[in-house]
Amino acid sequence: MSKQPAFNHPAPKALDLLLTRRSGSAKAMKAPGPSSKQLAQILQAGARAPDHGKLFPWRFIVFEGKARDRAGDILAEVMEAEGERAKQVEEERARFLRAPLVIGVISTARELHKIPLWEQELSAGAVCQNILVAATALSFVGNWLTEWYAYHPVVKEKLGLKPGERVAGFIYIGTAKDELEERPRPEMDKIVSRF
Repeated sequence: MSKQPAFNHPAPKALDLLLTRRSGSAKAMKAPGPSSKQLAQILQAGARAPDHGKLFPWRFIVFEGKARDRAGDILAEVMEAEGERAKQVEEERARFLRAPLVIGVISTARELHKIPLWEQELSAGAVCQNILVAATALSFVGNWLTEWYAYHPVVKEKLGLKPGERVAGFIYIGTAKDELEERPRPEMDKIVSRF
């Protein structure tokens, strides 16, 4: 049974989460990752992103367990075919093993639709942010990355992307190995103006 939206219900803990959330490096993650139930909650939260026209212009690819090895093999094969050094090939083979869970958010935006392409792509970005916030709410750390493999045509094909689909992000989720350090944030008076 789905929960009813909490309209007009103050949620100070949610605001506190948003004001303190930060990403953690994928290289600094360890197990455990989310359980099956937690993963379902994270994906459901991701899918509640703003979506003009109710198009759902995104989908998910979940990499966990041996799927992370298979994804790494694809990256290694591509690097090897491009003549990369053996050390780099092996680093790429281990890339998806940095965290116990990786969620690929795939933008499936449709061109020539009454909802502008840009708005559909922004919706995929909102999905990524929702996933990060949900993971943090469940006491995990997340890192939204694209890196080279998000744009490589052979990798995209081997991961099952269809023509026109793009990677909005690979969200790495796990447990932080160390305490997260705060990073510089913008000075609000420099980025806010009033019309």
